[in-house]
Amino acid sequence: MPNPDAHSEVPNSTVMPMESVAAGVEGLRITFVNVYGVRTASGSWVLVDTGLPFSAGLIRTWGERHFGGPPQSILLTHGHFDHVSGAADLAQAWGVPLYAHPLEFPYLTGKKEYPPPNLEPGGGLMTALSPMYPRGPVDLSRWLRPLATGPGAEDVTPLPGWEIVHSPGHTPGHVSLFRPADLTLLVGDAFCTTKPESFFEAAIAQEPELHGPPAYFTADPQQAARSIRLLANLHPRVLAPGHGRPLAGAEVQDRLAQLAVQYAGEPGRGMEPGPNLAAA
Repeated sequence: MPNPDAHSEVPNSTVMPMESVAAGVEGLRITFVNVYGVRTASGSWVLVDTGLPFSAGLIRTWGERHFGGPPQSILLTHGHFDHVSGAADLAQAWGVPLYAHPLEFPYLTGKKEYPPPNLEPGGGLMTALSPMYPRGPVDLSRWLRPLATGPGAEDVTPLPGWEIVHSPGHTPGHVSLFRPADLTLLVGDAFCTTKPESFFEAAIAQEPELHGPPAYFTADPQQAARSIRLLANLHPRVLAPGHGRPLAGAEVQDRLAQLAVQYAGEPGRGMEPGPNLAAA
């Protein structure tokens, strides 16, 4: 069975500043969730996720200041409230489309709400508060476009040079973004680099260690475990998560591989203790 308490420590020297996550990638932390801007070869940029309620103005100001104007599109890793709450306001203000995996469409077109949170695994204040979090449905159908994944998707992606990786489990249509050229992974909520169930860790301390997706809102932990393994097999060297601080370095690959084993609860392959984490 997947282990929601699984985690893998990584050195603090792997922590990357949000303003220079990777080439052409910048991030903005809003309380306990991150959004990212990714420059394209054409000179434009794409916004990845749209943050918490009432954060659209902050994101718009940040994005236009850092990237010189509106993006060409917005890409949603999934439809949970902390990733889509600014979507309608930003798409309307900028006049740009929203992209998401088709399996997320029921939650993004007003047809279906996400399941109630699971209060058993993980513990922590974020878990205790989760019954109060919005679960939708939201209706973004006016701006919504389907993301293509799999063979040939690179020809129609809103982010050329990036692979759209279907990484379900946290939600049915969850996606992560991978750039093979420099092994950069925009994780979404497929896993986190902080303990997402703890408000202190998720919003304040953010000690860098790898954890599974937020347990209280993860619909299918078994599928989430398979997605962590899929992403670990990409051998990323830069991690830009939805929750926690960006990490980079060779050590990241080993720790993500360890998380994939521990989260899946595979017998006979326990975690090696990681080094203590110190600030970069």
